[in-house]
Parts: sequence; C-alpha cells; structure tokens
Amino acid sequence: MPASNDAVRELIYRSCRCLDLQDFDGYIALCAPAFRYRITLYSPELRKEMIWLNHDRDGLTALLAMVPRHLVRLGTLQRNATVYTIDRNEADSRADVMSAFSVFNIDNEGRPSVFAVGHYHDTVDLSDDQPFLLSRNARLASRDLGIGSHIPI
Repeated sequence: MPASNDAVRELIYRSCRCLDLQDFDGYIALCAPAFRYRITLYSPELRKEMIWLNHDRDGLTALLAMVPRHLVRLGTLQRNATVYTIDRNEADSRADVMSAFSVFNIDNEGRPSVFAVGHYHDTVDLSDDQPFLLSRNARLASRDLGIGSHIPI
C-alpha cells in the first residue's frame, strides 16, 4: 500500500529532527539508495543560479562521517519546517513535496539567531508503506551563512 500524505509529512519532519539531533545514521536511513542532496540559490549579484552542495547518498554519508573532525559553529542548529504541498504521481509512485524551512542557530548562551531560510523541494518514493527521500533541494532564500556548516540544512 502506498505511503499516506501523513507519512510523507512525518518523513519531512523526521528528517529535520534527525539533523537537529545530529543523528546522521537516522537521517541517511530516511533516504533511498538513489538519494541526491543539493543546496541551491540564485545570486542577484552574479545574475545566475548557484549550487553550494551536490552529493549523492554515498557522498553525503562520507561528509557526515567527517563532521566530528571539522570545526563547527558554536551552539546547535534547529530546523523548523512546514509542508506546503504534496503532489502525488501514483503512476511513478512518487510525490513532489514543497516545504518552507527556517534554521536557527542557538548559541551556547541560549540566544537564537536566524541561520538560513528557504524551501525544501523533495521527491519522495511512495512505492512502499514507508516513504523514502529520493532527492532534496534545499533552495535558499538567505545567502549569508557566515562560517556555514558541514551539516545539511
């Protein structure tokens, strides 16, 4: 039986929660073997599209495995997402899902600041009763991430 829309929403929210907790194995477990993750945005200064990150599942797994070896920004990141649309294609057993997201950096003193804002454009595999992410494009509206992060947005 194909995954329900509620299961699709839960997949999106669970992906954010796994990243908030830095449960990278849990995040990767939500992704199909053919998963692709991208961070994209439009630069008005350059007047062109930019790709800031582009990894398949193996590449993202390798990136996440290296997080403990990198300097990281102080504090924690918290993602808030709201699913706007789920457009199902039953013939392909897929859904295109668009969600708004905001990511806050909570510093060591408990002070929040906006880290990133944008939209997730996800493709979800609906072929089973449990949905999986086939692709995620984190399309940024904000373009100044300071020192950035090795952890996906």
